[in-house]
Amino acid sequence: MSSFQLHFADHDILTPGDAPDVLVAMNPAALKANIADVPPGAVIIVNNDEFTKRPMAKVGYATNPLEDGSLTAYHIHSVPLTTLTVEALKPFGLTRKEAERSKNMFALGLLSWMYHRPTEGTEAFLRKKFAKKPQLAEANVTAFRAGWNYGETTEDFAVSYQVAPATKAFTPGTYRNITGNLALTYGLIAAATQADLPLYLGSYPITPASDILHELARHKNFNIRTFQAEDEIAGIGAALGAAFGGQLGVTTTSGPGVALKSETIGLAVSLELPLLVVDIQRGGPSTGLPTKTEQADLLQAMYGRNGEAPVPIIAPQTPADCFNAAIEAARIALTYRTPVFLLSDGYLANGSEPWHIPDVANLPDLRVQFATGTNHELPDGTQVFWPYKRDPHTLARPWAIPGTPGLEHRIGGIEKQNGSGNISYDPANHEFMVRTRQAKIDGITVEDLAIDDPSEAATTLVLGWGSTYGPIAAAMRRLRTQGIAVAHAHLRHLNPFPANTERVLKSYQRVIIPEMNLGQLATLVRAKYAINAHSHTQINGMPFKAEELATALKEAINA
Repeated sequence: MSSFQLHFADHDILTPGDAPDVLVAMNPAALKANIADVPPGAVIIVNNDEFTKRPMAKVGYATNPLEDGSLTAYHIHSVPLTTLTVEALKPFGLTRKEAERSKNMFALGLLSWMYHRPTEGTEAFLRKKFAKKPQLAEANVTAFRAGWNYGETTEDFAVSYQVAPATKAFTPGTYRNITGNLALTYGLIAAATQADLPLYLGSYPITPASDILHELARHKNFNIRTFQAEDEIAGIGAALGAAFGGQLGVTTTSGPGVALKSETIGLAVSLELPLLVVDIQRGGPSTGLPTKTEQADLLQAMYGRNGEAPVPIIAPQTPADCFNAAIEAARIALTYRTPVFLLSDGYLANGSEPWHIPDVANLPDLRVQFATGTNHELPDGTQVFWPYKRDPHTLARPWAIPGTPGLEHRIGGIEKQNGSGNISYDPANHEFMVRTRQAKIDGITVEDLAIDDPSEAATTLVLGWGSTYGPIAAAMRRLRTQGIAVAHAHLRHLNPFPANTERVLKSYQRVIIPEMNLGQLATLVRAKYAINAHSHTQINGMPFKAEELATALKEAINA
């Protein structure tokens, strides 16, 4: 069973919505799984064709819930969606099984009538979607119209609703609907294009990251090569090899895959090569909850390698923001010659929202200068290439493409001598290299932490990261309408933290950190800044609900 939730309003939307106003249940399993989220008084449209003895028994209904009085708290509309759809599509000569597939379009037409939504765009989309199968396109359009006409003519639906136009003007431009994984994919393509580098993805399929592999494979025209490896280790090994060869190397995975990739990530730290490690987090540990969301890989990304192996960490906050986060991750990787973690999660990956398509001319220039000649003079006057002679500002080492005459150099995981890159077991050299690699990460330039505090009088700061942005912002809106002054800050960069983070945190009497884990960011903040950050955690595989979060924050503020 699968489900999809749509939220639309006359104001900006921050979450999919806590409680649906309308539930369309195509079968007993759908009703059973979702009824707990539906508030009393809501509308439930049920496909009564599926409420027969066997399907109901499978999900534990001893009696028919449409007849036993258990749903009296809701406005129930029992509609034979399957029968009506099959009847409407008889002229197309489809089999019953083929016709039944369009019942969701019938339901969409009915909902479009209920909410006075325009139909032209939907019909145009269906015809474009099934352009290669015109009969299928027209069948879906017909089912959609049949649903709209059913709402218009039946006496069962006495009430319809109308959502006013948006009160807040959008930034002018072209918009499209986009999911987090698709936005992240486009961000990777844009980053490689702006860097004027080939993009190489070495990946092994894993939920919920596989969509990125699938989508990138469709865009070979952008000088992209995708490799579906036999396992996680081979995937990142190939990506790191591509980085050594002068390409933008990327590997995508989820939490279990990060564990397998950890040794090669450590190798990338030692080699000091740009590499993007995209972790679409899911519930853990081990196989955990593959189709559910969680934020529990932060400490793994931060410390999940042997030795001192610092890696920058970036986390997008909305589905559309995955595009910008991918470009920022590439900027850091290419500028500082380091692997970079990009931490998304299942909630962002599968969630969608309107995306303002950016002007390519406004995207950052990510082009890099490869080493082209010698860069060091020995005491005897000989000119040589030193692969670990660093840029004085970024501490990045030169990036030399293999095969460039005169730039031959050693690679591998054994410690390198500063400058020359020769193998070194010297204790003083090892300490210098460890501290230099850490200093390089600590010195990465990132934007300051921004504060949302309209009252400028808040004494409590709610600090978030990643996909908690929407629920936290929605909870802030609820609290402020109740007259509670509260500030909100959201971290995009988790390593290194923005330079003003300590000053911001210590300017509030109380800091509360909501996370979909057991308090991993709170642990880092407490350790680094010695502040008593309060955790509010949830690890049920689901995102925060705005109302529940607002209530919890209010209780914490009043405690």
